[in-house]
Amino acid sequence: MDLRKLKTLIDLVSESNISELEITEADGKVRIVKSEPAAMAVPQVYATAPVALAPAAAAAQAPQAVVAAPPVEVGHTVKAPMVGTFYRSSTPGGKAFVEIGAQVKEGEPICIIEAMKIMNEIEADKAGTVTQILCDNGQAVEFGQPLFIIE
Repeated sequence: MDLRKLKTLIDLVSESNISELEITEADGKVRIVKSEPAAMAVPQVYATAPVALAPAAAAAQAPQAVVAAPPVEVGHTVKAPMVGTFYRSSTPGGKAFVEIGAQVKEGEPICIIEAMKIMNEIEADKAGTVTQILCDNGQAVEFGQPLFIIE
C-alpha cells in the first residue's frame, strides 16, 4: 500500500463518524483506529505488512486532524431507525414531506429511508415544529443518526 493511499484512508477516518477501519490487501494489513480525547480525533495506524510500509505509516501519522465537537441540539431528535439512504420526498423532485417550520403530528410521515430497495416511511415520533433538518436528500444515514429536530 502506498503512502498516498494510506494518507487518504487516514483523512477519511478523521473526517467520518467511524472509529476503526481495517483493510487487508495482498501486501499486508492496515488498521486505523481513531481515539477521541476531548475535542480531538487522532487516527492511529497499525500496520502488518512488509517493512517498507512502516516508515510510510509513521510519516502519514504526523498530521493530526482536529474535529470540532458537534453542537448540542435542543428539542426532540428524530433518529434513523435503520441504515439506508435518506429522502425528503416520496418521488425524485417531488414535494418534501416537511420543511423547517412545519407543524407535524405524531405518526405523520416526515421522510423516507431506502434500505435494500425498500422505501420505508419514517414517521414523527413526537408532535411539534420541525426546527432543523440534519440530513441532505440522497445522503446515506447510519442507524441512530439524527435526522430532524422537533420542538
